[in-house]
Amino acid sequence: MTRAWHQVATAAVLFAVPALGYAAKLDPQDAALLAARDAFEGNHRAKLGTLAPKLKDHLLEPYVEYWQLFFKLPGASTQDVRDFLSRYAGTALAEQLRTDWLKVLGRSGRWELFQAEYPALSGDDPEVTCYMLLARWKREDASVPGDFRPLWNAPRELPEGCLALARAIVKAGQLGSREVWGRFRVLVDAGLMGAAKRSMEFLPRGEAIDAKRLSAVIRAPVKFLRNPQVDLAKAADRELVIAALTLAADAEPRAAAGFWSGGLSDAFPVEDRRYVWLMLAMNGALRHMPEALDWFGEVGALTDEQLGWRARIAMRTDRWVEVRSSIERMSPLAKNDPVWIYWYGRAERELGSPLEAQGYFERIAGEHNFYGRLAAEELGVSLRIPARAPLPTESEIAEVAAIPGLARALALYRLDMRTEATREWLWAVRGMDDRKLLAAAELARRNEAWDRAIGTADRTILAHNFSVRYLAPYREVLAENGRSRDLEESWVLGVVRQESRFITGAKSSAGATGLMQVMRPTAKWVAQRMRMKNFSWTRLHEPDLNAALGTYYLRHVLDQFDGSPVLAAAAYNAGPSRARLWRGTAPVEGAIFAETIPFVETRDYVKKVMTNTVYYAAVLGTEPTPLKTRLGMVLPRRLPEGVAAIQYEPVVQ
Repeated sequence: MTRAWHQVATAAVLFAVPALGYAAKLDPQDAALLAARDAFEGNHRAKLGTLAPKLKDHLLEPYVEYWQLFFKLPGASTQDVRDFLSRYAGTALAEQLRTDWLKVLGRSGRWELFQAEYPALSGDDPEVTCYMLLARWKREDASVPGDFRPLWNAPRELPEGCLALARAIVKAGQLGSREVWGRFRVLVDAGLMGAAKRSMEFLPRGEAIDAKRLSAVIRAPVKFLRNPQVDLAKAADRELVIAALTLAADAEPRAAAGFWSGGLSDAFPVEDRRYVWLMLAMNGALRHMPEALDWFGEVGALTDEQLGWRARIAMRTDRWVEVRSSIERMSPLAKNDPVWIYWYGRAERELGSPLEAQGYFERIAGEHNFYGRLAAEELGVSLRIPARAPLPTESEIAEVAAIPGLARALALYRLDMRTEATREWLWAVRGMDDRKLLAAAELARRNEAWDRAIGTADRTILAHNFSVRYLAPYREVLAENGRSRDLEESWVLGVVRQESRFITGAKSSAGATGLMQVMRPTAKWVAQRMRMKNFSWTRLHEPDLNAALGTYYLRHVLDQFDGSPVLAAAAYNAGPSRARLWRGTAPVEGAIFAETIPFVETRDYVKKVMTNTVYYAAVLGTEPTPLKTRLGMVLPRRLPEGVAAIQYEPVVQ
């Protein structure tokens, strides 16, 4: 064990993660560590080897060892790998190396070693799971095809190990055309057309859809449906029609339903007719089309997701009997989700059973989430922040600071290696009790790792500190900019907590940057509107500038949407055009609007922003406004005179 492991307690407590300018303060070893990271990512093995000696006894030396060993894995000795796993046992890095090694062993067919090492893996990696199943297949385990089915039917590309297993099972005749067409449908429905095309390799020669015909349908599904030149006695042609309907329904569900009900469906087997109507119903429900409820029809068993959307379109059209019946048909697991406990209670109340409704609300009224708050308000219970648990002692903080994973995480945050840092932190806090979680949250707060402080405090079960759960770093700059735009401070903080967790250097895969996750085109537009001088993309991480741009745009979308914070939050996350379409043509209760947002990410975002707002108001001691009051009513969009409806744009989840 290196000396770095004995230095962690002191290192973690003493240093603070600077929000800005960290690169200018790097010591030579830190600079060498970043250069080593770049060498690893750039596949420069010789350069990494040259840098490694400079990082002897650095707190993050295990990363250098991992990077070097990763390059050697295909030819590494078992002893070298197990030595690393032993020295860093129980760490996130050991778990990562074990995952990497198992993939190497699977690819090279070293099954005895694979089977010896696999039980030590804690996480779940689809490719490693497939290699595990392939090892069992080699031992003639008859249960493998059934265990592989969930991976086969998942809407994603098959990694190398899963492809190898699929080919073996197909060759043995235990994965047939029916299963292949089932996967093809899943991929088309998910919009993964490249993977859908590649799934044709698993069909017998002559049974697959011709690649050119499939490409033509992908390009213009409606054109194909207007005059489908098909032989519906052939499975491939039936599947081509269903694929065209699925793609057409993504943009025009009513048009697709018209093609299907106009005589086309008569030539299809009952099972196919049921599948298409369910697909149309889901697409219609995602676009809030009232007829989607009829499209669900009486088609037998539905999945929890399908029943969820059946319930959502029913609540959107004020058909509470259907809301209740949809939830009743869900699995026990789904029924116990706070979402459906709340909506079942609402259905009971709307249908004249207040006592039954009260029982459902009482089940979740103590939970500190969107539906917990709504249920409490239905019972007339005002929000009370839980009493603050005793603050962690210095010895408790020192104890968690001595955990190597947390020390490495803070060192990684200091070097802006956020992906690795977050992985280390989450791995280290697994299974902690409330006292340790509060101590770890305080450690993160002292080191200005705001996202880890909030997320860790959020995990406690009985002992809480809501002042850390709802931290407000940069409150002054956010409040000042919010006041200048006449925005409620707690709402602005609620948005920032959800957008960036107050990390000034946060950057999304789409390019959104800073505290308020401002996109470049938005920043440019706002800067022009504000007549801002010396604006530059490189300054988007600066709290003052980011807050100015973000609050200006937040005010803009709030004004666009009649002062509705629910609509404005949806617009801030998914764009004004989508939020405008989602508001529909009739007034909708704010909670129902939030629940029926088609994008999973935006639906979750809006609920959390509104819940954050309520809790920030309580923590800051401002005038309390109930969540349901804040949600209000979402008014219908304004249609031009003589226009009955606006065409929905495609929904991508």
